Amino acid sequence: MFKLDDNLLRELGLGDLPAQEKNTMLRHIYETLEMRVGMKLAEQMTNEQLDEFEGYIDKNDEAGALKWLETNFPNYKDVVASELESLKNEIKSSASQILEASQAAMQQQPPQQQPPAA
Repeated sequence: MFKLDDNLLRELGLGDLPAQEKNTMLRHIYETLEMRVGMKLAEQMTNEQLDEFEGYIDKNDEAGALKWLETNFPNYKDVVASELESLKNEIKSSASQILEASQAAMQQQPPQQQPPAA
């Protein structure tokens, strides 16, 4: 379907982030995407469907939740793709500010202490 990895960050203009910040950004993208897709799908669900789906989520049954989505919302992958594109566009438009903030934070950190020479 899609991968949240270094290639995505390069596509978004964030390939120069430090490794730790890349991981943080990928986690943020995943969590934001998950929330937005969930909200879009919830808008289309009946109360009964919402209760049923939440049951899978509450049990941390990802496989069950995925199967339920495939059965009840066969177009859910389209929702994911659409929300991912929106999120990517938002991030691309802010990429330079994100990189600048990252560089500023790096410059404010105290230098690493070097161990004494033996």
